[in-house]
Amino acid sequence: MFFSGTQSQRCVSEKRLRRRTPVRHKHVREVISRLGESVGLDLDLAESFLEKAHFEGRDLILVDRMPLGMHVETGDGRSWFPTLRGVIAWQPERCWAAVDHGAIPFLMNGADCMGAGIHLADPSLEAGDLVWIRDEEHGKPLAIGVALVSGDEMTEMTNGKAVNTLHWVGDDLWELET
Repeated sequence: MFFSGTQSQRCVSEKRLRRRTPVRHKHVREVISRLGESVGLDLDLAESFLEKAHFEGRDLILVDRMPLGMHVETGDGRSWFPTLRGVIAWQPERCWAAVDHGAIPFLMNGADCMGAGIHLADPSLEAGDLVWIRDEEHGKPLAIGVALVSGDEMTEMTNGKAVNTLHWVGDDLWELET
């Protein structure tokens, strides 16, 4: 079946930000603090244009019109964590796992991250923590998910899931145009 360009554009345009509202820094100070703490950064967004929005069941923080933070349900409650664009912008040094080249095509399709593909991981990671997955060779972020095992266990695994993927390069949140 052939789809015209307008039909495919219509499908993409239906997925847009909802309840987009500008906010003052003082009203989201605690959120920004939690967002920075999640990856070990001290974020100074006082001079940025901040907005709150909702996208596909998830609350977002937009910084200068880019979705850089997301609210995620985890095993121990709800938490704020950078989106992949947030990871690119802020370059955190914590909460990561590095995968080999063979895992990349699967992650780009939204697959969960298998332990056999992980060669390095932040040793401070615990099961239930949010984690960003990066390419081992170039360090580029590929996906974000919830760790199913500790960082040390990830590097020792030869089979089974290590990270439940929530957001990846190429998904609707990544493709979102603001």
